[in-house]
Amino acid sequence: MRRNVIKITAAVTGSLALAAGLTACGGTSAASDEKVVTVYSADGLKGENGDGWYDQVFKDFEKETGIKVEYVEGGSGEMVQRAAREKSNTQADVLVTLPPFIQQADSKGLLQAYEPAGSDKVNGADKSGDGKWTSVVNNYFGFIHNKKEMKEAPKTWEELLDAKYKDKLQYSTPGIAGDGTAVVIKAMHDFGGEAPAMEYLKKLQANNVGPSSSTSKLAPKVDKGEILVANGDVQMNFAQSRSMPNLGIWFPAKQGGQPTTFALPYAAGLVNDAPHTENGKKLLDYLLSEKAQKQVSEIGGGFSARSDVKATDANAIELAKILQGVQVFEPDWKDIDKNLQKYIDSWKAATGS
Repeated sequence: MRRNVIKITAAVTGSLALAAGLTACGGTSAASDEKVVTVYSADGLKGENGDGWYDQVFKDFEKETGIKVEYVEGGSGEMVQRAAREKSNTQADVLVTLPPFIQQADSKGLLQAYEPAGSDKVNGADKSGDGKWTSVVNNYFGFIHNKKEMKEAPKTWEELLDAKYKDKLQYSTPGIAGDGTAVVIKAMHDFGGEAPAMEYLKKLQANNVGPSSSTSKLAPKVDKGEILVANGDVQMNFAQSRSMPNLGIWFPAKQGGQPTTFALPYAAGLVNDAPHTENGKKLLDYLLSEKAQKQVSEIGGGFSARSDVKATDANAIELAKILQGVQVFEPDWKDIDKNLQKYIDSWKAATGS
């Protein structure tokens, strides 16, 4: 969902050889090997230093199955667009994005129905009714601030209009980044509709540094104090805070209101006409296994997608504290899927982007 340059890695070996294979060789690429599964994913679950949830589960999956995971990372919108371009010569087996892009992938005919083992333990709101996708890591939208420069986080959207945030605030690009799209969704909820949200975002643009297709790239800038405030999500920013100690997670409220957030899970689906459908199914089963789900908070800094997996590790306790006093609302994803381009166009018109 977030990077301006798509990063292609072999998740287990660290090899970059996949790049040529995916782009130039088509069906004769390394990905045609029967012991390979290719994942297109939004960023946030793979650690910068090999210490993320993906790093661990991909390593364990290969050890247990002998199937090598080839990993392609980018923004949620980027990944869906790439998969759509490759529809006549499908390269990906599994697609992982944030809403509303997983719904967009489904509406483009990019996903085939498959209900992984364990998906019956995923709440209904976190999976599609027809088996096209299911959440594998639960997550929530949020903002970050620099704790060193700002002892207390801002409390309201309105505070961000202050001149002290000029060129010290940045959010990722709606329509390209899932977390950037989430800015629009939350603003529409908090301000009570499309028009007042766009009116606010138009004013906020005076302080905005400018577009960024990568949400994850904003955290280092906040940690260093280059900017003071940015958007993000709880899982990604919590994981980043291990190596970026100045990051603080917060949730804007409309003046006079309560801080709000909404679930922004990493949702996975089996790609239609995938070159390695059976391997894709095995990986989806593994991602929802009890073992992998117990590692979501401990390693990934996220929330288990399975309701029967109750994490009690130190990260889980800290994550629960972060959400205390925050109202969680449920967006109308059907409306957003139907009208996403309209909302993005409204944002572009309001901000001059």
